[in-house]
Amino acid sequence: MEIRGVLTLRKRQVLIFFVLLGLSQAGTESVRYSVAEETEIGSFVANLARDLGLGVEELSLRGARVVSDDNEKHLHLDLLTGDLLLNEKLDREQLCGSIEPCVLHFQMVLENPLQFFRAELHVKDINDHSPAFLDKEILIKISESTPIGTTFLMESAQDLDVGSNSLQNYTISPNSHFYIKIRDSGDRKIYPELVLDRALDHEEEPELRLTLTALDGGSPPKSGTTLVLIEILDINDNAPEFPQSLYEVQVLEDTPLGSRIITISAKDLDAGNYGKISYTFFHASEDIRRTFEINTISGEINLRSSLDFEVIQSYTINIQATDGGGLSEKCTLLVKVIDINDNPPEVTMSSVTNTISENASETLVALFSVRDQDAGDNGRMVCSIQDDLPFFLKPTFKNFFTLVSEKALDRESKEEYNITITVTDLGTPRLKTQYNLTVLVSDVNDNAPAFTQTSYTLLVRENNSPALHIGSVSATDRDAGTNAQVTYSLLPPQDPHLPLASLVSINADNGHLFALRSLDYEALQAFEFRVGATDRGSPALSSEALVRLVVVDDNDNSPFVLYPLQNGSAPCTELVPRAAEAGYLVTKVVAVDGDSGQNAWLSYQLLKATEPGLFGVWAHNGEVRTARLLSERDAAKHRLVVLVKDNGEPPLSATVTLHVLLVDGFSQPYLPLPEAAPAQAQADSLTVYLVIALASVSSLFLLSVLLFVAVRLCRRNRAGSGGRCSVPEGPFPGHLVDVSGTGTLSQNYQYEVCLTGGTGTNEFKFLKPIIPNFQVHDTGNNMGGKNCQNSFEFFNIR
Repeated sequence: MEIRGVLTLRKRQVLIFFVLLGLSQAGTESVRYSVAEETEIGSFVANLARDLGLGVEELSLRGARVVSDDNEKHLHLDLLTGDLLLNEKLDREQLCGSIEPCVLHFQMVLENPLQFFRAELHVKDINDHSPAFLDKEILIKISESTPIGTTFLMESAQDLDVGSNSLQNYTISPNSHFYIKIRDSGDRKIYPELVLDRALDHEEEPELRLTLTALDGGSPPKSGTTLVLIEILDINDNAPEFPQSLYEVQVLEDTPLGSRIITISAKDLDAGNYGKISYTFFHASEDIRRTFEINTISGEINLRSSLDFEVIQSYTINIQATDGGGLSEKCTLLVKVIDINDNPPEVTMSSVTNTISENASETLVALFSVRDQDAGDNGRMVCSIQDDLPFFLKPTFKNFFTLVSEKALDRESKEEYNITITVTDLGTPRLKTQYNLTVLVSDVNDNAPAFTQTSYTLLVRENNSPALHIGSVSATDRDAGTNAQVTYSLLPPQDPHLPLASLVSINADNGHLFALRSLDYEALQAFEFRVGATDRGSPALSSEALVRLVVVDDNDNSPFVLYPLQNGSAPCTELVPRAAEAGYLVTKVVAVDGDSGQNAWLSYQLLKATEPGLFGVWAHNGEVRTARLLSERDAAKHRLVVLVKDNGEPPLSATVTLHVLLVDGFSQPYLPLPEAAPAQAQADSLTVYLVIALASVSSLFLLSVLLFVAVRLCRRNRAGSGGRCSVPEGPFPGHLVDVSGTGTLSQNYQYEVCLTGGTGTNEFKFLKPIIPNFQVHDTGNNMGGKNCQNSFEFFNIR
């Protein structure tokens, strides 16, 4: 009976197969194969690739797999040969029970592109089970008055095999009273009936023991036996009677154990022991006996084990009522199991792709099937995922679904998706099953490196040490892995004359910039170059940034004196008339500095002087001027040392030596140097000639100038006031003015030429720059007591 219950359970499971729907990808007819049960594992079934018209190479390329309707792996597909092989030993009785033919439905699924092929595997029965009686002993009570030809129902044997291997015949051990009659019930089952062939005599033989044998149709046939105990009773002329022959009852599958299902009651008109009725299950399978129990006295039927609608939906129970005289009657009880929503949906994944490329659109992520073992609305299902995901579910084949990406993804926006597949039934209460799936988005090199700045300005102080780190550039890449690994390089300079390769270098891994050699601000103040950042993707992407390198000046150049020259030649001597006023411009020290900024700001200072206090140096422009009026007692020759210093840190300086001679007017001969004393006598005679020549030339020159000025003035007055000629009078400024105003010597100078009369010697006042636009004004005597009595026009000496 237990074996029969297991078979019935398997039968119910097999019946819940997927019903194949005709899709465009699936064939219209199933391919049929057959195999005998208990065939060894790995046995060849068929060449599925050849039968379906597919190439063996297609199987691997398209991801072929075999999927059974019951999700069991009975078969295995060899992708190298296309052979369909057994993956386990098949037990037809376990798979199909008493159902014949025993058919296993399966599909071959090709994933890329998606295609289904239906197929059936017929499992053939072999004679591997012997007939078996559930009861080891059958007790039959027969009245001695029973007429000849009376038949008695017997418990039948059960054989798990089907067809010709199933139960075919019954025999009984030789005896003189009974023989066996075979009865066909119409449901492909035969039942033995014991027929009385000769009258019984209780006094002669109160009990008979016979052996009932059941034979199947196998070759060789197998058999099973049970003991038939026959008790011969006294006469009993009334059998029990049931009010109705068929009882029906509905029971929820979650009914608690021990609950009463129904009470069956029969009546017997006999009295005494013949009227006492006992109730038993008749022709009951193992499942019925395991699930229900009957009270032999009251006829109450109770639940013994749990019901499961998904395994068995109904039970047909034959109940026999037997009185004390051995007469019996039977009725039928039909128990219908009512389904409740006690099974959540099931999700079976056939294939899963956990990583997809970010630039791929409509990519197959998962192929899965769903099922619910409940019935009606309890077994109807709704499948869904979250609404905010770029994926969608697509029904493909009955209860098969595919999870497909909706569009191309962007890993830089989101690199991981957690997808929850929710399957909910429509029962009450609703049950649901969730399957969590994580999909990673693989990177594609679709982002070029990006510098943190479009341009960089780096400062480096000149005279740097070689290989000095002067700065860094940095670029980031939104991609991942090798696509985000950035390599830096120097790009060819736009200026072909810039030796960039010998000036700077860059670390390809981190973007650090280094100066390859010592830089000189005076040679190169700044230069620009471009830096490239390239990732290691395929194809590689790159970007560039502009770097401006500014060389910061260092105070590494001392001031250089341009005038007076300090080249070791004969010193330049400056002549100063003794009649010079205070503030008279003796000369101007001109110096430059190769540095810049405050490193090139120069200041001048009188370091040494033969006679301190006689001369002074203006600190900002280097002009050397007299500090007071000269006197006859001042020495004729003076030596000045001027210090030129820049404003750097630390400051650098240079000195220049000036030689100044005091003369009594420019007509006085040049004073001899101390080393020329032996030639004094010869110089005196030469001086006399020079004075005479100078006086003659000066007189002619002054006369010419006077005539020229007079003629011009007369013409001007004649044109403006009727020809009257007048000569302007009044002194002119004698102070010194720096025309350029920059502290350096200008290219053009204007000089005042003034001839004075008096008791003293005539002299030219030379090298006195004045402002070009004169304003005549009375200043009194401002020439140290020597005024210019007549004024003349001024002219430029270039």
